[in-house]
Amino acid sequence: MSTAPVVDLAGESQGELELPETVFAVIPHATVMHQALLRQLANARQGTHDSKTRTEVSGGGRKPYRQKGTGRARQGSIRAPHYAGGGTVFGPTPRSHSQQMPRKQRRLALRSALSVKAAEGQITILDGIDLEEPRTKVVTGFLQAVEAGRRVLVVLGSHHDALELSARNLPEVRLILAGNVSVRDLLTADTVVMTRDAVDHIAEAWG
Repeated sequence: MSTAPVVDLAGESQGELELPETVFAVIPHATVMHQALLRQLANARQGTHDSKTRTEVSGGGRKPYRQKGTGRARQGSIRAPHYAGGGTVFGPTPRSHSQQMPRKQRRLALRSALSVKAAEGQITILDGIDLEEPRTKVVTGFLQAVEAGRRVLVVLGSHHDALELSARNLPEVRLILAGNVSVRDLLTADTVVMTRDAVDHIAEAWG
């Protein structure tokens, strides 16, 4: 059974919450998590890298000197690859770096990452958001009360404008919706803060 401490926005303890075992207590698969992380990083690449071949480099249309009689090696263009300023051989060209991954493996990777965080005691449940207007000081006090790490991932079940505006200018805080959680977000976070409805959403989606 996996549990997580429940605190309110003031940092006061409100007991514990039993986390769904189908999502937060599975046997972690490091290989699948690694593959999912590499896929996410690859899919984030723009793929706009490009290099010029000898046909694309400016100049080099004239033969630099005659074929025979100079005693030098024959040359056809000053833009050949072995010349400084010449074209590139087998250089990078624009392409897609996107990778595919089966749906079952993607879900297993997310469940594994959540289970690792739960086992290491890095998940905290936020009980209610009593915040009517943006107050960064309130969020900072909450993070200090729960002894959050250098990187904090806040997972919400639905949008909350006041909280999102309060945490927007805190560089160590990343705030996302439960449906957008990724393996990279989980693995790079030192502390994961979830609302109750976020836990329910994740359990329903990935359980």
